[in-house]
Amino acid sequence: MESPHPQLSRRGVLRSAGAGTLLGLSATGCDLLSTDPSSNDRSKADSDSSGPRLPEAPSLTEQVKAGKLPPRKDRMPASPLVVEPTERAGSYGGTWNTCMGNPDASFIYTAIGYDGLVRWNRGWTEVIPNLAEWDAGKDGREYTFHLKPGTRWSDGEPCTADDIDFAYNDVIGNAALFPAFPEWLTAGGRPARVEKVDDRTVRFTFTQPNGVFLKHLASSAGNVLTAFPKHYFEQFHKDYASDADAIAKQEGHPRWSDLFMAKGGGGMTDIAWWQNPDIPTIAAWKATEPLAGNLRLVAERNPYYWKTDPQDSQLPYIDKVVVHVVADPEVAVLQTTEGRYSLVPDEFAVVRDKPVIAVSRKKGGYHFIDVPQSNMNAATFVFNLAHKDPNLRKVFGNKDFRIGLSYALNRREIIDTVLQRQGDPWQTSPLRGSKFYDEGLAKQYTAYDVGKANDHLDRAGYTERDNEGFRLRPDGERLAFTLQVRLGTISTWVDIAELAKRYWERVGVEARVQTGASELVIGRVEANQHDAVMDDGYPGLDDVQLDPTWYFPSHAGCQWAIPWGTWYASRGKEGEEPPAQIRRQMELYDQVKATSDSDRQDELFQQILSIAREEFVIIGTALPVGGYSVVKNTLHNVPSSVPWSTTFPSPGWTNPEQYYIDT
Repeated sequence: MESPHPQLSRRGVLRSAGAGTLLGLSATGCDLLSTDPSSNDRSKADSDSSGPRLPEAPSLTEQVKAGKLPPRKDRMPASPLVVEPTERAGSYGGTWNTCMGNPDASFIYTAIGYDGLVRWNRGWTEVIPNLAEWDAGKDGREYTFHLKPGTRWSDGEPCTADDIDFAYNDVIGNAALFPAFPEWLTAGGRPARVEKVDDRTVRFTFTQPNGVFLKHLASSAGNVLTAFPKHYFEQFHKDYASDADAIAKQEGHPRWSDLFMAKGGGGMTDIAWWQNPDIPTIAAWKATEPLAGNLRLVAERNPYYWKTDPQDSQLPYIDKVVVHVVADPEVAVLQTTEGRYSLVPDEFAVVRDKPVIAVSRKKGGYHFIDVPQSNMNAATFVFNLAHKDPNLRKVFGNKDFRIGLSYALNRREIIDTVLQRQGDPWQTSPLRGSKFYDEGLAKQYTAYDVGKANDHLDRAGYTERDNEGFRLRPDGERLAFTLQVRLGTISTWVDIAELAKRYWERVGVEARVQTGASELVIGRVEANQHDAVMDDGYPGLDDVQLDPTWYFPSHAGCQWAIPWGTWYASRGKEGEEPPAQIRRQMELYDQVKATSDSDRQDELFQQILSIAREEFVIIGTALPVGGYSVVKNTLHNVPSSVPWSTTFPSPGWTNPEQYYIDT
């Protein structure tokens, strides 16, 4: 399911790194880090996979001959969906090995599970058909989906409109399973009405226009509509199984809903879904060995997969995908240099480790690819503007306080000493590659100027100091706060936090850096018990329009104003009403959602960013650069550049089913 707190999901709870250095690299060394294919020592003897084409994997043919599997014509649509290879048609066989730092379902889903009703095209410019084609009403209120005839779940059962109807009305629409109904499936605060038209057709009807519905449906959130095959999940649902509660108690769960969720009821971005190998899927690979003591997940070819290459060979080419859990980032880097993995996540591909990984490319048999990140900052400082303590709320809510702390940061020193001289001073604008890039939002208050820092802190009213030189609040207490940093995330955060602490002490503000496990820090944030936290400002490309939480509190997981985000998400029923300028942003975003005119959507969103620039809520440090990953030289059809995002599921948008291994 879509994380109820997108800002606290994968981007926040992953990423760390081992050691490494850029010092002493000559011009040759710089070339060593290049992602240009010509400098990657990739084998010149790449297979062109020419020769007779097979209609299916040999292992499937053997199962058909043994009577264990129906013939291909009975497993696939008469007109399969055709996938164009990135380079060339591939060959069957092999295992794709990758890794992750924590058992993270978002990474697994975006790597091998991205197959919804619709999907993004490879240019991330438009939504295209996938499992279904659609008709949309002109006013954005009605969307009718026509499922591809002949598609089947991985157990051979037909995939029909009943499955979509069940997923929406009986799972997502059941408060015992989804207490917070997904906002993207609503318009004007009211959920869409979903009805089965016939076996292959399902219609979504909104009471008001929902102009961003298809974009969300093509993104990670859309997985919930194709994650619940009715014929499997109905056995655990009280509306279909009268003994559901009894079964739940037999399996150690107090209620049917608890058992349902344990079986994978949270959807494909919930780790429980991947832990249950009994769930049928429409994706290219099906989990066959869940994460267990050996800390690896194995997914094998779905024999009923409904896509082919242009030569009518059934996909996927690769037999098996193995995702290894590697808790120690230094171990992950070492194993990467040994050539064990392809497409490692960004947590194990940070700039400081690139020289180490680059040196072993030839020996390890791998090359680099560019992986532009959809995070608009290397490290942001996020203050709780809706703090429970009225004194701290007043401090954090003072714009001059935030400006003062921003001027106090020596960003160039942070970049040179912690970020390997990579990046530029940056606040919170969407990235330059985004149509929403805002120069003013990117660069304001980024100069290192202690004088201006002190001036703004004085202007904020904190002119009195104690005998140690720290400023005092009007109530006589020291001007201090706790900055919480999640461990096991981005390794540079701790170093950046310690530098910031020193910079802020110079202008009379005490920051207490407190590190903790991600789960602990996230729990404090969700309970609105935090002063300040660090994050990387995800997302930061055009996907900001779907998750604009860095610019106004668009959901209940907004780290800088939990009560305000809750108020917006609940349409004023819960939480706390925010200040007028924030309410204005919320009104503008409601207008974004209410129009299907993309130009008008962009114009309205620019107004939201303009207010964000004026309010200056989040303090940034540096523009992130240098995203990369590694790919084994034997793995083909992987693009040379793979923008990494969970909103725009990466690398799923590259159609991993058409990757192949030259065995």
